[in-house]
Amino acid sequence: MKKLIFQGPNRARSVTDVTSNVSYAWNSIRVPMVVPLLRLAIILCSVMPVMLLIERVYMATVIMFVKLMGRKRYTKYKFEEMKEKLPHYVGSDSYVYKLSIGAASGLSWPSDRLMVQVLDDSTNEALRKLVELECLKWIAKAVNVKYETRNNGNGYKAGALKEGLEKQYVKDCEFVVILDADFQPEVDFLWRTIPYLLENPELGLVQATWKFGTAGVWRIQAIEDAGGWKDRTTVEDMDLAVRASLKGWKFVFVGDLGVKNELPSTFKAYRFQWHRWSCGPSNLFRKITREIILCERVTIWKRLHLIYAFFIVRKIITHWVTFFFYCIVIPASVLVPEIQLTKPIAIYIPATITLLNAVCTPRSFHLIVFWILFESVMSLL
Repeated sequence: MKKLIFQGPNRARSVTDVTSNVSYAWNSIRVPMVVPLLRLAIILCSVMPVMLLIERVYMATVIMFVKLMGRKRYTKYKFEEMKEKLPHYVGSDSYVYKLSIGAASGLSWPSDRLMVQVLDDSTNEALRKLVELECLKWIAKAVNVKYETRNNGNGYKAGALKEGLEKQYVKDCEFVVILDADFQPEVDFLWRTIPYLLENPELGLVQATWKFGTAGVWRIQAIEDAGGWKDRTTVEDMDLAVRASLKGWKFVFVGDLGVKNELPSTFKAYRFQWHRWSCGPSNLFRKITREIILCERVTIWKRLHLIYAFFIVRKIITHWVTFFFYCIVIPASVLVPEIQLTKPIAIYIPATITLLNAVCTPRSFHLIVFWILFESVMSLL
């Protein structure tokens, strides 16, 4: 048996009244309040994309110049000569949770000059046991593996790294490779990074490129000179790099050397990682600005570049434009007929910035549309 429900005239009238009230309220505040605020937002969003465009044009020009010059790697450093003088050690492993330890232990380098330090601050006893057994397996293969645990999570990652470098057996080491638990460098990673540090004593860091992650080799002296690892921010590696640069240390980026790592296993974990990458630099900028301004060891132009180009444009404005302009201003302008967005601001400049970003990573050019959508959605989270 079906029941028929009829809405009377009173119900229809109440819905109409609510709609009328909402429409009246919107028309009342749109012109005196919304329009001025939206116009101010458009002015800001007209300046910030131009700043981004100038920075991306500069970076794209530098990258294209380097590629067109066709500079060969290791032209300055005696890579092959060094490789012939020292014996090799190569190992491997295949299981997912063992990949990181296996990759680090299997690096091609003289075994008497390689030490693998595994820093484990997990509270899961079962997982700790598995990690310890993996370390013992590589120790049995004559790899110098040191397994270190902590009973507290003080300082998070920076705290673990700081304690690791304070061990007595580290005092004789000159370089340190920092790898997260999900990173898997190729066996020749050290041969393609250490020569830079050996030939140039002013270098503090050799940085590898992205393959869903980053990795690099630090000179321990540079870490100590910069004040060591600090837990004042979630981007402890960026914090250390900035402080080392203010001490005069130089860095090398090896663009043709990639290190693989595992993506976060869940969307929640990736969202947390994205939030850390977005908010961490802004928090660091707030804490280190005074230190940058007062530093006399580097030139005023380098300090200005660090503040303006590195932090303000790349770490703050980039995320602000993605969220505020694309997700708020443009949709709001559709609802306000008094506001007109010009094509250069709404289309041409953002499209040019996106294309310049794609030039820097040509292998991902086919994903450009999906990346725009993904970045916009992540900015809301």
